[in-house]
Amino acid sequence: MAEVRQERVVVGIDGSPTSMRALRWALRYAERTGARIEAVHAWQTPTSYGAPLAVLPGEDFAAKAEQAVNESVDRELGGRRDLEVERIADMGYAPKVLIEHSKKADLLVVGSRGRGGFTGTLLGSVSLHCVTNAACPVVVVRAKD
Repeated sequence: MAEVRQERVVVGIDGSPTSMRALRWALRYAERTGARIEAVHAWQTPTSYGAPLAVLPGEDFAAKAEQAVNESVDRELGGRRDLEVERIADMGYAPKVLIEHSKKADLLVVGSRGRGGFTGTLLGSVSLHCVTNAACPVVVVRAKD
C-alpha cells in the first residue's frame, strides 16, 4: 500500500491582524485537508527606529521571536490539539525567509499587509514578493474590509 504524503502549508505570521487572519485561514484549510501547518515568524535585529538603536546587553531577539510565534499560534488554536502546527522563528528578511520555506511546501499563505508599509497598499511588499517568487502556490489573505 502506498504511503500517503501529508500536505505541508507554510503560513507567514508577524503578529499583525492580517497575518493572524492568514493563520486562521491556514488552520481552517488544515481542518479540511489534513495538512500540516508550518507557522513562520521572520525576524531581524532592529537597526533603527528613525535613529540609531543601541542594543541592550542581554537582549535576546531570537527568544522574543519564538515567544511571539508561540503566543500567536496558541491564541489561534485556543487549546486545540487536533491540528499539527510547527512553530518556526527564523532570523532574516521576511520575503527571503518565506521564499526559502516555500521550496519545501505545497502551499504558502500570507496576509496582504503586515507590519510594514503604509496601510493604503493593497498588497504589501512581502506578499507581493511571495506571489512573484514562491516555489509553490500562494494564497494571499486580504485585510478585513
